[in-house]
Amino acid sequence: MHSLTCMPLSSSPNTFLKPYHNPLLGATTSKPFLTLKTRSCFITKALLSSTKDFVLKDFHERRALKIISGLQNFDKDNVASVVTAADKGGATHVDIACDPELVKLALSLTSCPVCVSSVDPATFPAAVEAGALMVEIGNYDSFYEKGIIFTPQQILSLTKETRRILPSIVLSVTVPHTLSLPDQIKLAESLEQEGVDVIQTEGGKSSNPTKSGVLGLIEKATPTLAAAYSISRAVKIPVMCSSGISAVTAPMAITAGAAGVGVGSAINRLNDVVAMIAEIKIVQVLITE
Repeated sequence: MHSLTCMPLSSSPNTFLKPYHNPLLGATTSKPFLTLKTRSCFITKALLSSTKDFVLKDFHERRALKIISGLQNFDKDNVASVVTAADKGGATHVDIACDPELVKLALSLTSCPVCVSSVDPATFPAAVEAGALMVEIGNYDSFYEKGIIFTPQQILSLTKETRRILPSIVLSVTVPHTLSLPDQIKLAESLEQEGVDVIQTEGGKSSNPTKSGVLGLIEKATPTLAAAYSISRAVKIPVMCSSGISAVTAPMAITAGAAGVGVGSAINRLNDVVAMIAEIKIVQVLITE
């Protein structure tokens, strides 16, 4: 699907990309050679620009398809199955838990940009150093089950801290469905001002479908579809519609104004990689028609 192969920046044999030169990390661990400073700066800027363009390309073309394995899913076998299916099914991005070893595993299985999800900015640098090209503040579902919700102030604080640590990383932030729609729009606008690259919507677990089958799938996706419609008209950055999205509702998300869709449970509930691949291919075709 991509003309470029995504490789971990820190694994390059080039001297300028050793840990302290990693262009995606805000801090350095040691002082670079002064004689290489000018050239290193030039290479870093070029890499940052091309990397960000690569990661956001499918969003700008309104056909991004991110397959999500789960913020707290550290099962290597399961993550490997999901990533393999995503790669073979035509997904454009994979979203995994924020763990360096999982990042390395994912990169061994796909050339898609790897996104890591967390609500702790301090965990992002190690994952980025391992090769993640995108970070996500969000995928809050597992926290809702524990009675934990996130306020706009908390999310803005997490965003600012992430930008401080990783000023150049592609950053996606989920707007909680627990907020009213006007408050979701207000938060999205604030996040755009803070330099966020992608806004992700959610709402699947907040919806209790009264019907089964196709009607139930549409009911389940209604909150995130409504958020995608409203937020995409309030901000200039791409909006990804996630949570409760399936093959039935993915094309609705694009029509509503989303630049892409995030699919998790519709894939994770399948225990067979072949079935996962088939489902992903269906979604991929539907959002690019």
